[in-house]
Amino acid sequence: MRASHAAVLLALAGYSGLAVAQAYPLKPIRVVVPFPPAGAADILARTIGQKLTEAWGQQVVVDNRPGAGGNIGADIVAKATPDGYTLLMAAATTHAVSVTLYSKLPYHFQNDLAPVSLTANISHILLTHPSLPVKSVRDLVGLAKSRPNQLNWGLQGNGTLSHLETELFRELSKIQIQMVPYKGSAPGLTDLIAGNIQVFFDSIPPALPHVQSGRLRGIAVAGSKRSPAVPELPTIGETLKGFVADNWFGVMAPAGTPKDVVGKLNGEIVRILSDREIQKLMLARGAALQASTPEQFSAVIKSDIEKWGRVVKSSGARVE
Repeated sequence: MRASHAAVLLALAGYSGLAVAQAYPLKPIRVVVPFPPAGAADILARTIGQKLTEAWGQQVVVDNRPGAGGNIGADIVAKATPDGYTLLMAAATTHAVSVTLYSKLPYHFQNDLAPVSLTANISHILLTHPSLPVKSVRDLVGLAKSRPNQLNWGLQGNGTLSHLETELFRELSKIQIQMVPYKGSAPGLTDLIAGNIQVFFDSIPPALPHVQSGRLRGIAVAGSKRSPAVPELPTIGETLKGFVADNWFGVMAPAGTPKDVVGKLNGEIVRILSDREIQKLMLARGAALQASTPEQFSAVIKSDIEKWGRVVKSSGARVE
């Protein structure tokens, strides 16, 4: 009797979870982007959000909450009700860099947030102002060595991927530079165009139009492979051995979100990212779409934490 009763309870629990997932969503969904508008995460969130709205008939609202290397937005989602109505457009910054770079975080990345799916790998591009007499990584390193501490190198913010990319570049090339932190991609890009800084790492989508117009110069890409959006640009690693900085993005939910809801979200995101028109649209903006299972996403996070932890340790970088 007791075994039978337990079996009934388990069956009812399973049915309840399935019913919740089938009914989901019953109201608008908020996607928190922990970076300013117009950056890669914002563009990606709005593209996916529009398609989710079309598929489910519920509005998907993008809520930009920049600051503290993405930790402000991540903390909002970590503390949200785990019902699938508040999601995070996470990035390598929020789930690999911050964990290793900040001595204290207001949330626990493993305990408070649950992976849903990877969404894209959007390589960063190494940009220079066209007045700088460089056209390659080798040129840039040579110039920086001839002008120690004279190049103003922008960061998307302290504690961001661009921060650790710059630390890694500086360490491997043995150069001395002045690092200038901003609050996100857009203000740094604006200052680079104005000539207030000379070098900047940014995602390809917001940077590409300025490279194509000649307002900025693209030197190389930071990822492990050349980007199909700018195939003529080499990877930094082709010159600086050991340099790899893949810039992934993915959707996460508060820990405790029902598995069936996570599964429904994952299935729809995978479907959206497999659409050839969406792939073509995003590739033109520099984004290589990349869906995954929650488990695959979790493995990527673990690998990156180990990698950037080594960079933080060797560079001595720290953010309070």
